[in-house]
Amino acid sequence: MGSFAFTSWIIAAIWLLLGSYALFTGALAMFWARLARPLAGTVIPGDLLITVIIPVRNEAGNIVSLLEDLDRQTLPAAHFEVLVMDDSSTDNTAEIVRAFAAHSHAQIRLVPLPDVRTSAPKKRAIETAMAQANGNLIVTTDGDCRAQPGWLHAIATYYTETGAKLISSPVTFTEEASLTDHLQTVEFASLIGSGAASMSAGYPSMCNGANLAYEKAAFLEVSGYDGVRHIASGDDEFLMHKIAARYPGGVRFLRHPEAIIRTAPHRNWTSFYRQRKRWASKWKHYQSKTPLVLAIYIFASNFALILAGALALAGMLPPAAFAAMLALKCMPEWFFLGSVLAFLEKPKSLAYIPVTQCIYPFYVCFFGLAAQQGQYEWKGRKLV
Repeated sequence: MGSFAFTSWIIAAIWLLLGSYALFTGALAMFWARLARPLAGTVIPGDLLITVIIPVRNEAGNIVSLLEDLDRQTLPAAHFEVLVMDDSSTDNTAEIVRAFAAHSHAQIRLVPLPDVRTSAPKKRAIETAMAQANGNLIVTTDGDCRAQPGWLHAIATYYTETGAKLISSPVTFTEEASLTDHLQTVEFASLIGSGAASMSAGYPSMCNGANLAYEKAAFLEVSGYDGVRHIASGDDEFLMHKIAARYPGGVRFLRHPEAIIRTAPHRNWTSFYRQRKRWASKWKHYQSKTPLVLAIYIFASNFALILAGALALAGMLPPAAFAAMLALKCMPEWFFLGSVLAFLEKPKSLAYIPVTQCIYPFYVCFFGLAAQQGQYEWKGRKLV
């Protein structure tokens, strides 16, 4: 009798958790739909200068493409400069950047960083760049990314309209060539969409440093990475949380197709594992309660579905009840992810949403536990 009562209690808790998750996902879709794009015709102030900071290490195979994209920006070259922060590359990244800068229309500077090991190389690169940045608006991206011609113009326009202290913009992958590419696209769309919706709701939770803009003055006002400098990941989210706390309502998401940054999906399990492990390691260091509670809630919701599946296999939960639980979680996700993927111009990935939904609960739980091991790797360097 006691065992039956306990099982009934567990099943009731799963229903409650998955039901709340369905409402939560529906709210995300609503807040995502509320996001507006910048108005056409906004005049950019003459004194606005953007400093684009690109931390790199061994990006010889990618950096030219990004520099060419920056050379083709519709924002006049007088309104932006580019700092390429080279973290002791062992390939010819530095030579490529110097050669390109010599004939570029854009203002591009290579800044070599000393070969000193640090637990957070991207934070060090950005902090070093701050001392040399002339711009009043900082934009960060990565050396393996691709930008559209209107990227900086869209950011400058939105900043002029809103006066936001920090602007997060969309990131997705380049053309998919395999099943795993599509699965990464769907999973990444969920992160981008969730982060955007949280900003629309006024409770910023996540963003991506590959496409992030913020006022230099705001960075200095919150003392940059003080307090989180030792953490391997989080050059984006920890800063966003500090700025959001200092400037309520000052964090926005730019939903504009020209603002989308694209990067290549991971082509091997090792690189994917290392990146996601670094990302998952951040949650336990959050100072703000909102992203911490959200991380735990997402973990619990996905674990609940795994638990429901185990109960169904053990004959303790009717198959029809498990199917209903599955639908309760997956149908709102389908609607939300479909909207985000449509914006990201990824119609081919829509068909892979069900496959991702089957894998995602195990994925979330696995990386939530794997991240507890305190050693990570970035560009061939061990980080602690």
